[in-house]
Amino acid sequence: METLTAAFGQRNFGTLDLGDARRTRRLVELVDCMCRRPGGTLPTKLNRPADLRAFYRLMNRPEVTHAEIMASHTEYTRHCIADVGAGVVVLNLHDATELDYTTKTQLAQQMGQIGQGTNRGYICHNSLAVRADTGAVLGLTSQILHRRATVPKGETVKACRQRLDRESRLWVQAAQASGPAPAGVTCVDISDSLSDTFEYMAYEVNQDRCFVLRQREDRRLQQPLQGECYLKAAVRALPAQGQRTLRVQATSGRKARNTTVQVAFASLCLAVPGKQHGEYAKKPLDLWAVHVWEEQTPPGEEPLEWILLTNVPVQQVAQAYERVDWYEKRWIIEDYHKGMKTGCKIQSLQFEKIERQEPAIAVLSVVTTTLLQLRDAARAPDADQRRASEVISEAYIEVLVAYYAHRLGPQPTIREFYLHVARLGGHQNRKVDGFPGWLTLWRGWERLQAMVDGYHARHRKTKSKCGTN
Repeated sequence: METLTAAFGQRNFGTLDLGDARRTRRLVELVDCMCRRPGGTLPTKLNRPADLRAFYRLMNRPEVTHAEIMASHTEYTRHCIADVGAGVVVLNLHDATELDYTTKTQLAQQMGQIGQGTNRGYICHNSLAVRADTGAVLGLTSQILHRRATVPKGETVKACRQRLDRESRLWVQAAQASGPAPAGVTCVDISDSLSDTFEYMAYEVNQDRCFVLRQREDRRLQQPLQGECYLKAAVRALPAQGQRTLRVQATSGRKARNTTVQVAFASLCLAVPGKQHGEYAKKPLDLWAVHVWEEQTPPGEEPLEWILLTNVPVQQVAQAYERVDWYEKRWIIEDYHKGMKTGCKIQSLQFEKIERQEPAIAVLSVVTTTLLQLRDAARAPDADQRRASEVISEAYIEVLVAYYAHRLGPQPTIREFYLHVARLGGHQNRKVDGFPGWLTLWRGWERLQAMVDGYHARHRKTKSKCGTN
C-alpha cells in the first residue's frame, strides 16, 4: 500500500497546472494524506487542521475544476494502459451510480433528480480501466457528473432524440472521453444492459472500437437465425457449444455462488429500429451473440442467463469463453462504486458551492482507486515471491510483524503481509474464506495505519527526550 500511496499524488497530479506550482505540490501532499486514510469524512482523512484548511482553499480556487482534476488522472491512466505490454487486453468498464446530496439544500437547485425523483444529486458515469487477465485496476478513463433533466410532459421521440442532456447519450460520451486505444493495445468497452441502445452500438462499430454489452432489448434481426426473426428467441434456440463454471456475484437478495453454465454463440445482423430514439446512420449492425445460461439452479435462486452482444469476432468456443471472462470483470466497477460511497464516503462532502463540490468529488474518486489496488497488490502473480520490504515501508512491516509475532516472520512476502492486513480487518485466512476483498483489506489497512501513527508518535517522543539530555 505504501507504494500505492506515497507517490500516488505525484503520479496522478504532479504535472497538473493550477496556476502556481505551490498549489500543485500542496494537492499532491493532500492526496497522499487521503490515500493513507481514505475512510470517513474529510476531517478524518485530513486530521491535521492545517491540511483540512488547505484542501478547502484549493477547492475554492477557480483553476481547480472537476475537468482539470480528472484530465490529469485520466492522462496518467492512459500511460498505464500504454505500458501493459503487447498481447494484454484492457477493459474499459462503463457504469453509472447515483451520488445523493439531497441534504445539501444550498445545492438543491443545481442538482438533478435521482432515485424516484424525490432526491437530488448526480448520475455519476464512470469508466474504469482494468487488465483483462488479472482484473488489476489501472485507473479512470472518464467521469461524467450528469444532472438528470426534468423532461417535459408529452415530449416527442424527435425532441427526446435531439435533447443534448438525454441520459442515454452518456454511453457514447463516455466512450468518446475514454479516447482511442494506445498503439499495440486492445481496449474493449464493457457495459451492462442499460447501454443496450442502437445508438451506442452503432457508434462503437463506426469508430472501430471494441465492445461487449449485456442485451436488454429484444431486437428484430435483419435475417432470420435458427428460423427466428427476433434476437431472444433466435439466441435461445442455439444448441449448447460448450460448458464452463461461472462465479455468480452477490447482489441484493442473491448470495454469491459458483455454478455451471452452458454457452452458445452465433453471428447475427441487427435490423435498424422502427423508431429512431438516438442519433446514428440507418444501417444494420453485424455482431456476434454469446448466450450463457444455467440449466440447474439452486432452490430459491433466480436462474442466471446472459445474452452478450459484441463486435469482437466469436468463431470458436474459446473466444466465447473469453468474451464471458471479459464481461465477468464488470463487477469490479460495482466494487469501485461501493468504494466511493462506503470507503471514501464521497456523499458526505459538505461544500455549499457546486464549483467546490465537483472538484472534491473528482479527487475522492481518484483516491478510491487505491482501495481496489490494495486487493490487486495482494493478488499480484509475484506476490508470493517478492519480499514486502521491496514495495512497503519498513515501519508498516515492523508494526505488523510485531503485532503477529508468532504468525508472521521478520521478512514476509507481499502476499503474507496483505493476508495479515486482512486479518486485522476481520478475515480469518482460512481456505474456506476465499481471498480477502478490498473492503476487508481496507478495514485492516485503516487499523494498521492507526498502529503505525502510534509507532511514529512514540519514536518522535523518544527522539525528543534524547535531544534534551
